[in-house]
Amino acid sequence: MSRSAYWAVARSEEVTKDKPLAVDIGDQPVVLWRDAGGIVRALEDRCPHRRAPLSLGCIKPDGRIQCGYHGWIYDGETGRLKEIPNMKDKQKFPPLYKAIAFAVTEADGFVRVSLEAGAVAPAASGKTMALSGTVHIGLGHAHYVAALFDDPGLLLTLRGVDFTPYLTSELHIENGRLVMERDCQWSGPHWPAPFSADFPASLWSATDPVTGETELVLRDRDFNEYLRAVLAPIPAARGVTAVRWRAELGADRHGLRGLMMGLGDPVSLHASVDAAALRVLRPSASLHGEDLRAQIAKHLLAQIAPGTVAAAAA
Repeated sequence: MSRSAYWAVARSEEVTKDKPLAVDIGDQPVVLWRDAGGIVRALEDRCPHRRAPLSLGCIKPDGRIQCGYHGWIYDGETGRLKEIPNMKDKQKFPPLYKAIAFAVTEADGFVRVSLEAGAVAPAASGKTMALSGTVHIGLGHAHYVAALFDDPGLLLTLRGVDFTPYLTSELHIENGRLVMERDCQWSGPHWPAPFSADFPASLWSATDPVTGETELVLRDRDFNEYLRAVLAPIPAARGVTAVRWRAELGADRHGLRGLMMGLGDPVSLHASVDAAALRVLRPSASLHGEDLRAQIAKHLLAQIAPGTVAAAAA
């Protein structure tokens, strides 16, 4: 797991001034909250005093966080200890007494955290999709991303859409992301045959090779956009994957299919996976994923330290 990556650990509306939010990135517990100015803060979810979770404490009116065990108060920007109950006001504390502060950024309706302080924040689109949700699934992060490549129907449902195993384009690298496109059919009976070789729609996807954050676009054969979504799977504690998502209906969907997609929830993520179906799922697109990730990593390393790659090749 990359410490320098920015992981979408929460949707913006999940983080408030009222109550701390406990999340995790792998085995690293993180506490999130908004300070008095509405800025999201992220600290290690452990009080340095007695290692109690800070997320079990409270947010003070001045935007600082207070541990619920002995009441120690910490600054969200630096993690420095600022106050201990029953001690003199403006008491100065050694720098040793501080919680680890993580880099945090908020954009496009997601709060993203990096475990590396100097990490560069990802570019933002400036648009927040209205539909959203969070699910936790008992499946490891790598297996979740592989299943998304091989059979997205195990993980999510798009209203009125059936995924097929056929690919319009194989998994490949495009602008540093893993891109592919899958043929789709509209749900319902097919007449006169029970199946059809016609694929009136496709699902385009672009996946970050490190975090697995994936942009999805459902469109018809004329490239009319029916749905756009972002899935952000995060490796969580005990082998769980937490998935935050946002979505919106396309403005140019039309006809009965477009109308049906707007009735009810157009997208839903499964809180559990069909283990029997997953066990017999043959790896297909995911087989190329590791090789492509290695190519991207090598390219990035060459940009940062050209001599390192040359020496390794020699």
